[in-house]
Amino acid sequence: MAGEGWTDTIRPRTGLRGHPRLAFIVDQASTHIRNADLVVIEGPSFGGGVAHRHEDLAGLRVMVRHACWRRGIPYAVVPPSCRALYATGKGSGSKGAVRDAVRTLYGVECDGPGRYDQADAYVLLAMGLHRLGWPLAVVPDSHRRGLDGCQWPDIEGLAA
Repeated sequence: MAGEGWTDTIRPRTGLRGHPRLAFIVDQASTHIRNADLVVIEGPSFGGGVAHRHEDLAGLRVMVRHACWRRGIPYAVVPPSCRALYATGKGSGSKGAVRDAVRTLYGVECDGPGRYDQADAYVLLAMGLHRLGWPLAVVPDSHRRGLDGCQWPDIEGLAA
């Protein structure tokens, strides 16, 4: 999760599995998004060693999108390669490069066990604000191309 100038990690307690774990994460995410104008969610990654968790991650994405829908909050889905492209200029940019870019471009330190997830969340925030017309930093055209491959909702009137 991220907001301007901050990041946070939702960390279920050890041993929480299955539906209770998913419910905890969705409840915590819902608390963060309750007043949002736009939520930006990272889309699926079919590589990177997450195949064993694909079903839970896919379900979690759907549950968060549903929580947005229930609250009337528009949401965007950003492929991981577009997130990396926006942050680093390369769609194959590493997690470390994304984290470094967040520190350099936005002055936000992402440390600890959730550091890469926090950096990813901050880039998604930056992309959403950029799409709304409020970029957090000047990014080169090569990076801005990352906005093009995303599923953006109709956001007319949100930037006003």
